[in-house]
Formats: sequence, structure tokens, C-alpha cells
Amino acid sequence: MRALDDVVRAGKVRYVGYCNLAAWHAMRALGFAEVNGHTRFVSAQMYFSMVGRDIEREIVPLAQDQGLAILPWSPLAGGLLSGKFDAEKKGPDGARRAQFDFPPVDPERLPRVLSALRKVSTETGLSVARVALAWVLTRPFVTSVIIGAKTLEQIQDNLAASDVKLAAEHVTALDSAS
Repeated sequence: MRALDDVVRAGKVRYVGYCNLAAWHAMRALGFAEVNGHTRFVSAQMYFSMVGRDIEREIVPLAQDQGLAILPWSPLAGGLLSGKFDAEKKGPDGARRAQFDFPPVDPERLPRVLSALRKVSTETGLSVARVALAWVLTRPFVTSVIIGAKTLEQIQDNLAASDVKLAAEHVTALDSAS
């Protein structure tokens, strides 16, 4: 925290955040910064998706208590929620997720989530990926999302999720599935 404080005081960065710390580690760092008058974290970059909601247990309450922004990485679970995958199939050739099973997902939740995403996608005329991202953006603790795409078309579709307002019944169905 002292080194990060030095970087801020030198004007090299304005704010500091962390990525993938356990809640107790983050709180320890925040407490150290407070006691010593150092710059504190303002954001947490964490894995969060419809099939990976673990941060809701400890990170979200910590962030809300401490006023931290949450910036989910891999909100499409490494492409798993892009619409290209089925729960039982490996996925298309060349897809990163087909080669490397990361980030972690709840395998029992996956079939329900994919089914619900496809249903909402059909009902709204939106891509599965756009629906999945729009759902993440409905979470009150999410400040923004970190997306990754291989093509311009994917980037455009992902960015369009920020304009989507899911109907309450769609959010409820996706919540129930996830």
C-alpha cells in the first residue's frame, strides 16, 4: 500500500484498485492504508458472471461498505455465455474456452443459465452475449464490465449491452436460473 501511495503522490496514477484479492486481504490493505494515511483502493476487479457469482458472498458486501467500485472481468465466463456453447459440448474450434476451461463456473448452474439466456435472447431478439452482459449490468454493485472479444462484431455487440434495459420478468428468470 505504501508503494501504491508513492505512485499516486508522484502523479503517475490517480487511483488504485485491486484484482482477485480475498475480502479479508482487501480489508487488511484498506485498514493499513487508513491507519497510515496512504491512498486506499477505490475499485475491485473480480471475476463475476451468471455462472460465477461467488463475489456476492464477501466481496460485494465489502465493496458496498467501503465504497469500492466493482469491475467484473470475464462477464461472459471466457465466452461460455456468448451463445456459442452448450453445457454438454466442447464448443467451436478455435474458441479459447474449448481449449482452456477458465474461468471457473458452477457446472450444475450452467445448463439452467444457458437455457434461460437462450429463452430471453429469443424473446428479446438480442444475442445471448448481449443478454448475459445486460444481466451483469443490472447488478447494483457493478460499476462497469471488462469485456474481451476477438472480432469487431463481438465488440459492437458487447458494447450494445450497455443500452439494454431488461424487462423485470427477464431479470427474474435469469436470477432464478443463476
